[in-house]
Amino acid sequence: MRERWSVPETVAAALSDRPVDGRVCLEAGAGHGNATAGLLDAGAASVYAVTDDSDHADAVRERCGDATDRLAVLEADLRQTPIADDSVELVTAHALCNVLSPAALDAVAAELTRVAAPGAHLVVDDYAPLPEGAAVRDLFAVENAAVELADGRPALSFYPASTLRSVFEGHGWRFDRERTLLDPVPWTERHLAAHAAVATEAAGRLSPELGRPLGRRADRLVEAIGSESAGRMYSVAMRLPDGA
Repeated sequence: MRERWSVPETVAAALSDRPVDGRVCLEAGAGHGNATAGLLDAGAASVYAVTDDSDHADAVRERCGDATDRLAVLEADLRQTPIADDSVELVTAHALCNVLSPAALDAVAAELTRVAAPGAHLVVDDYAPLPEGAAVRDLFAVENAAVELADGRPALSFYPASTLRSVFEGHGWRFDRERTLLDPVPWTERHLAAHAAVATEAAGRLSPELGRPLGRRADRLVEAIGSESAGRMYSVAMRLPDGA
């Protein structure tokens, strides 16, 4: 009897037209293992769940531990993964690209292409740029400012679907389809509190003159917004040519 995992509706919808059953799969940027759970639930022969965050790696192991015979959780930089060339038949990147800078995005796309077998499928799910007037844009701007000042890179980059498509096409992938997963996106109090926590942590590593106003601004925005539904989450599916 196949094990069952809780799979978000967005993940199930993104994978519903992909040939997962019996395939060697990769979740790039495993997070809490949403796509890993979806791939295992859909019958993947094996899944590599790759993350550079040890807490996320532990969360995936705990969540999908019943599938140890089909799951390998790898703690690695997605720009240099310990996976052989041409060995993965289906790659997912679920809510990954929005945390990658443009330079990192291209490097990750190159690495995902390296490990993908000829004819492999790719599913990239992410968030479109937020519309003008969305209150959450202000919170994300504060988060980006604090992280960029602390680390020299933005925390978030919201790419249009056409941009992600172009990046992967530059590495030889061919466009298959695009679909909407959420419209609008529900940004809950929990989501916004997590983003504020990132902002305040980064602000705490700055001088008080810079950091304190950013931290206070993030906290005030979370309190004022509460929750909001805004923007769109999309799914782009692509494929490598056979014999590539």
